[in-house]
Amino acid sequence: MSETGLVPLALLAGLWLGYFLLHSALASLAVKRRLTGRWPGLAPRYRLLYNGLATLLLLPVLGLMWRFPGPMLWQWRGAWGWLADGLALAAIAGFLWTLRYYRGMDFLGLAQWRRGEQSIADTEDFCLSPLHRWVRHPWYALGLVLIWSRDMSGSWLVSAAAISGYLLVGSWLEEQRLCRQFGARYAEYRRRVPGLIPRPWRHLSREQASRLVGGEPVGH
Repeated sequence: MSETGLVPLALLAGLWLGYFLLHSALASLAVKRRLTGRWPGLAPRYRLLYNGLATLLLLPVLGLMWRFPGPMLWQWRGAWGWLADGLALAAIAGFLWTLRYYRGMDFLGLAQWRRGEQSIADTEDFCLSPLHRWVRHPWYALGLVLIWSRDMSGSWLVSAAAISGYLLVGSWLEEQRLCRQFGARYAEYRRRVPGLIPRPWRHLSREQASRLVGGEPVGH
């Protein structure tokens, strides 16, 4: 690849880095407190504006990927192509299925806006969807399947590596917050269930998940 061809890929990597840094900073409690302390009326709309800004800032990244795709590195063909597409469809189906276990309006920020909520702290309950019995971060795991099951151009490889790194770091940061929020209950869950890659010998039965959510001893 020529040096000229590397410039857009380097720029793409920089855009992803800037996006993730800003995304993480705006999600932090310290930044939320500072912004809502300066503009109190922002609190009920914070989550909604955060999601809108995150979507808007993706446009330059996606535009650069479309304009400079880079060389095609590999493509899934034949049986491998069927397998890759099957995994991608399964990941999308997994996303759609798990939506029923999340409070969608809260996730989007519409519920907080309608309620005029002033609290900026995360107040979600400890709950475990069926996929949470197998991995602690099912959306991240499904996202990894989706991005790595696609044909790989230069720009997509840069993006897939950047997103994967962010998901790994993000899952670790989220774990720290959840450990502080839920204490021993989450520590027990963390001990029993893997983070991103399912392992058949490490999972919770339906009964064990129910007991853990209820704060009861899980047993063996």
